[in-house]
Amino acid sequence: MTRLIFKLTLALLIALASGMLALTAPALAQTEGGEASGEIHLQTDAPTDAAIAQRIATIFGEIDTLSGVEISVEAGVVTLSGQTLTAEAANRAEALASRVEGVVTVENRIDRDVSVATRVAPAVGELETTVQDLVRVLPLLALAAAVFVALSVLGWLLSRWDALWRVLTPNRFVAELVGSTVFGLFLVFGLISALTLLDATAFLGALLGAAGVIGLAVGFAVKDTIENYIASIMLSIRQPFRPNDHVVIDGQEGRVIRLTSRATVLMTLEGNHLRLPNALVFKAVILNYTRNPERRFDFVLGVDPDDDPLSAVETGLAALKSLGFVMTDPDPAAGIREVGDSTINLFFSGWVDQNQADFLKSRSVAIATVKAALDAAGFTLPDPTYRLRIDSGVLPTDAAQPAQSRSTKSARSAPAKTPTGEATDVAPDHSLADRVEEERREDGAGDLLSEDAPSE
Repeated sequence: MTRLIFKLTLALLIALASGMLALTAPALAQTEGGEASGEIHLQTDAPTDAAIAQRIATIFGEIDTLSGVEISVEAGVVTLSGQTLTAEAANRAEALASRVEGVVTVENRIDRDVSVATRVAPAVGELETTVQDLVRVLPLLALAAAVFVALSVLGWLLSRWDALWRVLTPNRFVAELVGSTVFGLFLVFGLISALTLLDATAFLGALLGAAGVIGLAVGFAVKDTIENYIASIMLSIRQPFRPNDHVVIDGQEGRVIRLTSRATVLMTLEGNHLRLPNALVFKAVILNYTRNPERRFDFVLGVDPDDDPLSAVETGLAALKSLGFVMTDPDPAAGIREVGDSTINLFFSGWVDQNQADFLKSRSVAIATVKAALDAAGFTLPDPTYRLRIDSGVLPTDAAQPAQSRSTKSARSAPAKTPTGEATDVAPDHSLADRVEEERREDGAGDLLSEDAPSE
């Protein structure tokens, strides 16, 4: 928020500078290049030397910077002498004289006046005029400044009224945003009011135009930042997840620590911090494992193709139903998934309440229990089988020991003791959730998530 206010302030200062340049440029152009062009006609019919000199003297007499120039004309040739303060004034005198009707050429013999008194006096006079103008406009400047300050203070007080904005807005983040927006609007309104009192409407138009152009340029430059900021506002309003929810966002899995104005902070299952930009989170597919505590697990076990697969399904399903942590509503399910190259793959699934049983522990116990039940019932869970073709007619050395292979298969397919699964600990593991809560307590500032706000 501080960075955003800084950027807005910088843009406003640039707009002010641009507006001042826009106002001063026409004035400079009028001073430097506003003189008309073309021939200057005499006031008499015949272009005599006296008429030419009189016409030039009349023109120079109306220009303060050329009042000290002396003029003489002989056969249409004008000679300029005397002194001027600057070389530009001497060149201007030559240009004006050359435009007068009947002038053949101009001899410029004007010197620069470098005396201290001549140069200091005009500056002092201009300074006195400026001070007098400032004194006359001081009351109006004071009134404009007072209006601007009053409106700014009023906007600041309204922006700090947290109780009002939290009543009108859904969460704290939006309340702060609305308060800052109100303060900015009062600043702009105060500036417009002050400029209106000073009759600086032209400057106000230039200021608004420059601010529009600068705002457009800044918008393109910080497009990603603005997109991320807007996504933060939308996430804080929608609340797609709660603190400590177990989620998967754009393939990244972890528990939610907090939602800031820039990123969503997760703690991965390995205990590491993961920051995801809110623009990515807002557009990503979010999988929430915590929102519904009932979760289904599934696994696949393969049996020998010579075994009865339907009998194996019934045996495994009975073992699955015997587990106390497996829910009866919905019921566990089992079936034949596919016939593989060397096995018939059986599919088993069951539901657990994550508030009562840990998902990973429950799935592990279920797999071990069903496997043990199938072993105890005499079903074989074989290893992958490969067929070898031997063109030479000579068997490998290992093939000459069938007795050892049969004994190994017999030992592998001996019935195992069926575990009940009741003595195995499947209680939920709260270690990661406790670490998340501890971090939230240590640094709770800046969190946009709220347990009281509505959630999708």
